[in-house]
Amino acid sequence: MRIRYVVGAVGVPVSGPSGASAHVRDVTAALAGLGHAVDIVAACGSDRRGVVEEPAVPWAAAGIAGWPSWLRRWAWMREVRTARRVARWETSLEPPDLVWERYTLFSAAGARIARRHGIPWVLEVNAPLVEERRRFEDPVPPKVGVRWERRVLRSAPCVVAVSRWLVHWLVDEVGCDASRVFLVPNGVVPVQGDRAGTRASMGLAEGDFVLGFLGSFRPWHGTGTLLPLLEKIPDARLLLVGDAPPELRHHPRVTATGRVTRSRVPHLVAAMDVGLAPYPADAPPWFCPLKLLDYRAQGTPAVATDVADCRSLVEGGGEIVPAGDGDALVAAVLSWRGRRTLPRVRSWSEVAREVLQAVSGVSGG
Repeated sequence: MRIRYVVGAVGVPVSGPSGASAHVRDVTAALAGLGHAVDIVAACGSDRRGVVEEPAVPWAAAGIAGWPSWLRRWAWMREVRTARRVARWETSLEPPDLVWERYTLFSAAGARIARRHGIPWVLEVNAPLVEERRRFEDPVPPKVGVRWERRVLRSAPCVVAVSRWLVHWLVDEVGCDASRVFLVPNGVVPVQGDRAGTRASMGLAEGDFVLGFLGSFRPWHGTGTLLPLLEKIPDARLLLVGDAPPELRHHPRVTATGRVTRSRVPHLVAAMDVGLAPYPADAPPWFCPLKLLDYRAQGTPAVATDVADCRSLVEGGGEIVPAGDGDALVAAVLSWRGRRTLPRVRSWSEVAREVLQAVSGVSGG
């Protein structure tokens, strides 16, 4: 099958450092690994954050549309125009059998491509984007945003959501047909990390107690709890995988890797003794934390707060603590000292198969 993966989002460059960009690369690589002919049509390949890793499949960037700065009130039209450019660019490529679109606010690219070729269209939803903009970015006009969001989501013949919260939101609030909405959590690259070799390369002794955090260090990741935790466990070390801010990097017992390729992640996670996900109580409830899937894939116990889908992801491989309870966090971390868990791997290939099965179910294929 020829599958076209569409990313109309201005903020998701396919070679970029964010979890969203890594998600695009991992899903498309998994589809290709299953024997499908896969390509990506995106708004952009990189941004000011630079290139971290190129996709493993052919890709093209249609480019971001311009918009006059003095028309800030209608700045969201830049995103509409960008998505239209993505849809137009696609016409220069060989027709696909399926269009798989990452949900982007103000994008109808997937629908346009599906109509053009008369093919199935699956919409992958990772967040309620109007609400996400309101909380964390420049908000969009509420009426315009909600109208766009509902029209696109309701029109998609197949919608896959990464979390339970999103499934309920899509059905109960957006009004999507429940028979066309499917829960498909995220996955990981199924590589067993080299724990001993990685620890040795970092100068860690056998008995060193290494706490770890993997992520993009966004404001809602709870990273403000990391140094206080380190101070309460005087012999612990902290391994930060990602672009950690200076206030976290400059500590004598902290090792910060900076941005890394996904191929290094399994080895760095395997080197950890406990993986941390200390989200605050007001963290977004809709996400499916990739870090927890990475931790459990390496048998690294995870200690996380009871936010979003953390409880179901940690079950059997770590401990859940109340958000904001520093003492409970310390106790949970110490309880896993010297213990590992059985690796539990949910691969991106499983994700890809589940999505294709959902598409087949609704399209009758």
